[in-house]
Amino acid sequence: MKTFHTIIFVAVFLLIGTTNNAQQMQPAKVTIENLNGSFQLKVNNEPFYIKGAGLEFGAIDALANHNANSFRTWRTNNGKQSGKEVLDIAFSKGLYVTMGIEIARERHGFDYDDEIAVKEQFERVKAEVLKLKDHPALLIWAIGNELNLHHTNPKVWNAVNDISKMIHEIDPNHLTTTTLAGIQQNEVDLIKSRCGDLDVLSIQLYADLPELPMRIKKFGWTGPYIVTEWGATGHWEVPTTEWGAPIEENSTIKAAKYLDRYNKAIAVDKTQCLGSYVFLWGQKQERTPTWYGIFSAKGEETESVDVMHYIWNNKWPENRSPQVKSFHLNGKTAYHNIKLKSNTSASASIVVEDPDNDKITYTWEILKESTDLKDGGDLEQKPVGIEVEVLKKAEGKFEFKTPNKGAYRLFVYANDEDNNVATTNIPFLIE
Repeated sequence: MKTFHTIIFVAVFLLIGTTNNAQQMQPAKVTIENLNGSFQLKVNNEPFYIKGAGLEFGAIDALANHNANSFRTWRTNNGKQSGKEVLDIAFSKGLYVTMGIEIARERHGFDYDDEIAVKEQFERVKAEVLKLKDHPALLIWAIGNELNLHHTNPKVWNAVNDISKMIHEIDPNHLTTTTLAGIQQNEVDLIKSRCGDLDVLSIQLYADLPELPMRIKKFGWTGPYIVTEWGATGHWEVPTTEWGAPIEENSTIKAAKYLDRYNKAIAVDKTQCLGSYVFLWGQKQERTPTWYGIFSAKGEETESVDVMHYIWNNKWPENRSPQVKSFHLNGKTAYHNIKLKSNTSASASIVVEDPDNDKITYTWEILKESTDLKDGGDLEQKPVGIEVEVLKKAEGKFEFKTPNKGAYRLFVYANDEDNNVATTNIPFLIE
């Protein structure tokens, strides 16, 4: 009799376990509650404020460890992992995904007057949605990225709306959005008139982010929105040298601006903003290999990761990143249009402080100024590294023999003992 009861107990336990697992693997029901113009994102009827980051090949483990709750992608297959694999990893870490859907851009030559091409795109997207729509880590479908950038044909928004309608027909559990590069009256009017099926608008801003609450009101957007990209001052928003090289802010200045912009633009809007995705949780080459990624190519965390930890947890991480206090080449900063002669001595110095008094090690690198310049985050190739004769190297100091004629950047990476790094660079011209 004891054996019989044991068998019954085990069977019931297994049945309960199987039922719970099946419930976990059900798609999340994602909705937006509208209370007299105040919007609340909900997941399975529970309030959900997006604390997220944009990533493609970024550190998902680190994102979860810093207590984010979501990330966004730009396409359903990033070339290294399928959409399902990305969602599986997210689910294992307790994260939800705003899944990007690649939509052709007019600036790349796509013609939205070509009905056959538009139909083929529609069918391709439908197949992608069908594959992933029931995954429990899925949060929102992002239909295209910055389709307004350099566009002239408003039919792109008709195509987006048709895709949104199709998604809602085959996937009743998830929301749809599209992301805009900035926000202007024309785009708001087009979205209102041609994309009425979208659930939420997504906006991407950098230095102008603090103006977002004002622009939302000025341009008459009364619905919910997400900030799907924000971060470092854009390369199009900074001063340039006399030879046209944009001047990148160091990692400490960037971090301070991340916090300031978040507080002024995102945290203040408790009515329409559903949260945000900081850019970029990872590393990429865009004008430089350090401009937008808040990680190094080696996976080290910059001070901007500290800021995101503070935003998401209301406290700083236990170990903080090194901080850049000054950086000079021949006694000048990047704003001094540094021009040097070939085959002469040049001397650089950096002052770095570490909040935890960790030992700092320095890595110096000289790259040619990038000439593979793209728009809208399109793939760029990292410039060629230059081997130079090192004349002297000490803590925070680097003396070298200048290379041949051309435009270059001197980079320095200041690493602590806990996988954190400070970064900065100076453009210079060899005449």
